Amino acid sequence: MNNYSISQYGKPLDKSKYTIDEYTKTFSSDENDLVLDFHNLDNCTFKTGSCCTFKAGSCCTFKAGSYCTFKAGSYCTFNTGSNCTFDTGSDCTFDTWSYCTFKAGSDCTFKTWSNCTFKTGNDCTFKTGNDCVVVRRDIYEVIELTENKKIKLNGYGIKGFTDMEDKEELTLKQVCKELGRDIKIIK
Repeated sequence: MNNYSISQYGKPLDKSKYTIDEYTKTFSSDENDLVLDFHNLDNCTFKTGSCCTFKAGSCCTFKAGSYCTFKAGSYCTFNTGSNCTFDTGSDCTFDTWSYCTFKAGSDCTFKTWSNCTFKTGNDCTFKTGNDCVVVRRDIYEVIELTENKKIKLNGYGIKGFTDMEDKEELTLKQVCKELGRDIKIIK
């Protein structure tokens, strides 16, 4: 894990202000205003303060404060504060606060507070606060999201969404019970 750069205010960050676990590929710092370029590295974990800028590969995990900017690949997980900007690939999971802007691929999951804007592909799932809007990239469609209502965008090229709040997942035992049938599990 030697192909990266870490700076703060245009200068390399003093090594006493961060740790890198080479085995787990985990970067940790309590510092704000960092610029982290790990764009050639996958499977990394980042734990930072606010006002940071990240470039990373795929399958990364981010725990950061507010006012951060992310450029990352697919299959990433983000847990951040407010006013963050994301430009990612597909299959990412976002748990953020308010006033965030997202440009993401398909099959992403978003859990946010209010006043967020999403530019995404198909099959994404949303549960947001108030005043959020989705712009579909695969077809031209704008969807105003309803506060605390979980939805999933329809498949590629199909306008609209499915209300996920009405969908209850049932186990095999629950289905059999509702049908008045006994279930036997054979090992």
